[in-house]
Amino acid sequence: MSKEKSARHLGIVLLSLTMIYPVLWWIGASLKQDSELMLPGLFPQHPVLDNFIKGWSAIPKFTFTHFYMNTFGLVLILIILSLASCSLTAFALARLDFPLRKMWLGILLVTMMLPGQVTLIPQYTMFHSMKMINTYLPFIIPHLLAGGVGGSFFVYLLVQFMRGIPRELDESAKMDGCSWFSIYFRIMLPLIRPALVTTALYCFLWNWDDFFGHLIYINSVSMYTVGLAIKLFVDTQSGDGSWGQLLAMSLVSIVPSTILFFAVQKQFVEGIAAGALKG
Repeated sequence: MSKEKSARHLGIVLLSLTMIYPVLWWIGASLKQDSELMLPGLFPQHPVLDNFIKGWSAIPKFTFTHFYMNTFGLVLILIILSLASCSLTAFALARLDFPLRKMWLGILLVTMMLPGQVTLIPQYTMFHSMKMINTYLPFIIPHLLAGGVGGSFFVYLLVQFMRGIPRELDESAKMDGCSWFSIYFRIMLPLIRPALVTTALYCFLWNWDDFFGHLIYINSVSMYTVGLAIKLFVDTQSGDGSWGQLLAMSLVSIVPSTILFFAVQKQFVEGIAAGALKG
């Protein structure tokens, strides 16, 4: 290896260590007692697990198990709805010929450029008039209609992927008597599996971290997600100096996303790369 490459790799390693240092401090702080948090040192001299044990049941009447079940249940429903609705919409835009198809695709691209804050008040007003506040319906209904968090991006990603699949497959399937839905279900879905995995991963990450949306629409503690539970923890426990427990619970909150990302990393990269090339 040349000196230039060695210096480049060393610089990348140092930069990586600089970026990962806050995470290492976070892990070390979650294992420290509160009295040790302000002392120098990355990791504690005597690691303790009390922060995780006590923090898990620190909120009155509920444990974090309840909030995790709420979040997993909601996100799982949203992933299923997004995969179904976005793939159907993308199939129509990519493979079917109907009037104003390009116009609808253009409108879809425009919605990707709108910040969420622009549509927040109209959406809240609409769901409030329909008496859907403090329910999960403000999240479920948009995803059912290929909308919600990242919906436009998911449709665009799948459209680009489907456009790279030869149309001769459609013609062959039609000759065998397949309907458009059969082509979508039996041929298209298996071929776009990397893009579907990418969509599912993005949907999980963005909805798991959708703190602001959950804060706006959910009021009852019994329906809180993990992000809202941590906010409640801050509101109720920060005066007692339970910072170690707070750091421990916030660390646990990113574990599902981290595990999922590394589990499907290969398919995720393949889906993004293939979508970019075929676009």
